[in-house]
Amino acid sequence: MGTVLPSLFPVFLLIASGYGLKHTYFRNTEFWFVLERMIYFVLFPALILNTLSNANISEFNVLPMAIALSSATLAVSCLVICTRKLINVDGPAFASIFMGATRFNTYVGIGAAGVLYGESGLTLAALSIAVLVPLVNFLSVLVLAQYSPQATERGQRNSIILPLITNPLIIASGLGIILNAASWQFPRGIDLVIHALAQAALPLGLLAVGAGLNIQTMKTAKLPLAWSGAFKLIAMPIAMAFTCGLFGVTGLPAHVAVLFASLPSASTAYVLARQMGGDAPLMAGIITITTLLAALTMPLVLAYLETNY
Repeated sequence: MGTVLPSLFPVFLLIASGYGLKHTYFRNTEFWFVLERMIYFVLFPALILNTLSNANISEFNVLPMAIALSSATLAVSCLVICTRKLINVDGPAFASIFMGATRFNTYVGIGAAGVLYGESGLTLAALSIAVLVPLVNFLSVLVLAQYSPQATERGQRNSIILPLITNPLIIASGLGIILNAASWQFPRGIDLVIHALAQAALPLGLLAVGAGLNIQTMKTAKLPLAWSGAFKLIAMPIAMAFTCGLFGVTGLPAHVAVLFASLPSASTAYVLARQMGGDAPLMAGIITITTLLAALTMPLVLAYLETNY
């Protein structure tokens, strides 16, 4: 595992620290809720905006990478839907399994890309977010609307566009790409503020991931948890490695693409499941189990990449 395991160690140590702090000195749930909102709406958008607006995107051939990212996500989405009868759970639980299989934790992704691949890794991570976040949000809302009776009762079948156009990560990605393409820069003072906010995003984001873990939720619904973990941590990296090879994505772009495929499920999926009628307790268990297992599977996947790509 060469340099992979030592590089990923700080990422998962910060996650473990967040869990420890939540259960010792910072037990106030409201504190972590407010912190996560600040990370999601302020710090991570600042990080993405700072990274993309200042990056030398022209050094990467991003179109094949974008196609590989999208294709792998759609392939696993189809796999999950095709195994619907085999999984044999109710609609809300299936919607949560689907989100667990396709949504990824951006906090862990950017943190790992930064420590493993430096500034170039951060740039490609931000581009991956720009490609994948709209896609997985669209798919999640679509599946929730299809399989959740609660979403149908609330008339939420048409609520697909609003979550996309108001997502702060999508807005920051789009603005960063526009600024980069136009070679525009923020005034010096504003640029320094955005940079300072970006610096705080990674450690606080990873602490928040740890604080959000709930071990109790893994005690029930073990089979659905196993399905979701297999889709997310096994099928998705395999599909991504295949599509990267298929579309000629090699080197650092391939590494970052497969890194994002190997990430645990997104903590934001719990909020979406709760709001749109998914199985929220199951979603919490999926997020927890995939985060814990990713500490083992991510080094294995990335060590394989280090050797073979």
